[in-house]
Amino acid sequence: MASRPFTTCLWFDGQAEEAAHFYVSVFKDATVGRVTHYPEGAMQPAGTVLTVDFTANGQNFVALNGGPQFTFTEAVSFQIFCADQEEIDYYWAKLTENGGEPGPCGWLKDRYGLSWQVVPEGLADMVGDPDPEKAARVTKAFMAMGKFDLAALEKAYAGE
Repeated sequence: MASRPFTTCLWFDGQAEEAAHFYVSVFKDATVGRVTHYPEGAMQPAGTVLTVDFTANGQNFVALNGGPQFTFTEAVSFQIFCADQEEIDYYWAKLTENGGEPGPCGWLKDRYGLSWQVVPEGLADMVGDPDPEKAARVTKAFMAMGKFDLAALEKAYAGE
């Protein structure tokens, strides 16, 4: 079994270095690492950025300039679990700025088309509550939201 943790490879069409710096600016404990370049005779001009290693929030990534053949879809997304409304607001604003798109139920796409879920930490516990009425109220409330409103979710959970 491999002893190293998984690294997520993100495929870009010429924006790998820009994207890595963007994600490092959004998340704490984030750094850009090694940058590699295409050699002579490769599918891109020699010297063009091939990959950029970066770490964001403790997760390892490699941004790859692979070309226009593949794009991101909602079939894969990253969940950001937020402690409070301030964190929800921060990540929502940062990830939707400059061309990002807000979506339903805490989902959004950033400027590169990568999908994110900006979620309050306790949402899964509320939705999974053994009391089906509490779970249903919270589910109904969050299904009507774009960016999550933690106070409204907590009120729905409490039955207020």
